[in-house]
Amino acid sequence: MRKFLSSAAVAVVMMAGLSAAHAADVKEVQMLHWWTSGGEAAALNVLKQDLSKEGFAWKDVPVAGGGGDAAMTALKAMVAAGTYPTASQMLGYTVLDYAQAGVMGDLTETAKKEGWDKSVPAALQKFSVYDGKWVAAPVNVHSVNWLWINKAVMDKIGGTQPKTFEDLIALLDKAKAAGVIPLALGGQNWQEATMFDSIVLSTGGPEFYKKAFNDLDEESLKSDTMKKSFDNLATIIKYVDPNFSGRDWNLATAMVIKGDALVQVMGDWAKGEFVAAKKTPDTDFLCYRFPGTDGSVVYNSDMFGMFNVPDDRKAAQAALATATLSKSFQSAFNVVKGSVPARTDVPDTDFDACGKKGIADLKAANEGGTLFGSLAQ
Repeated sequence: MRKFLSSAAVAVVMMAGLSAAHAADVKEVQMLHWWTSGGEAAALNVLKQDLSKEGFAWKDVPVAGGGGDAAMTALKAMVAAGTYPTASQMLGYTVLDYAQAGVMGDLTETAKKEGWDKSVPAALQKFSVYDGKWVAAPVNVHSVNWLWINKAVMDKIGGTQPKTFEDLIALLDKAKAAGVIPLALGGQNWQEATMFDSIVLSTGGPEFYKKAFNDLDEESLKSDTMKKSFDNLATIIKYVDPNFSGRDWNLATAMVIKGDALVQVMGDWAKGEFVAAKKTPDTDFLCYRFPGTDGSVVYNSDMFGMFNVPDDRKAAQAALATATLSKSFQSAFNVVKGSVPARTDVPDTDFDACGKKGIADLKAANEGGTLFGSLAQ
């Protein structure tokens, strides 16, 4: 993993990089992101290669930290200094915050030419379009309500797919009795919030989840159902190992890959780690929806937020946007990343069993009204 860069250091690096870009007027894309794990870096390399073919240099500014908090702190410092990157990896509400601040660029011309309004789901447009203008290019759709299971361990303990929360607890008990760490988790706020997303959906159902976490309905947030959700969270947390505090998410995934732990509750970015480790679904690992959440998808979407850069940098920005939403990139990137395409017209041909299920689930949830923004979006 790359060494963490403080926000101040990132700002200095970016200012130097931007100054050089202006002076030489080179074709360069500066990208701030937090994709530093093996699977994430491999996925991002797909975009680097695509842009390289178009003659654009890539200036990589990675800021480690799976939830992106450190990267967003760095971005805040850069924006305050007026040293905008070409683009930054962002989640939805962060895009809207910067759009409201008036610092985002305008991709509308590119979006209209390429028909983004028809191919990108409306749920994603809510976060990538502001005041009628496209300000971000959606990269993927991640869904968080997944279980990732080591198949060899599952077979060893005689486990079967859990259909209810009680089934999941019984499965974790089997792993514990066999001397295997039942639940791989990193004790970081965002990881626990991601798991809580699935627990609330499982406990209360789709309508309750929507009211509580999307509509912020006060009655739902204070309800007995929410209390039960917290009780279920307290129950499942008991199955982690003593060293979970502060563990990065990808290290928790590695525990499942190696067979040191049975299951991880994590978004489908975890699958990118299995792919990077040359593991195959249904042979080496299993992917199930969190019990009680079948038919619903809780999503977040990585987006490349585009800033209001000077005119001599806008060609690189447009090239980045075009490459990001191309069908070829959407397929190649998301195959590696573990997520599914941010446009609905990309075939699932190159995706593995988990990817095909993810694409089908997204389509069904989008059509059925059970596609919900994650608490962490």
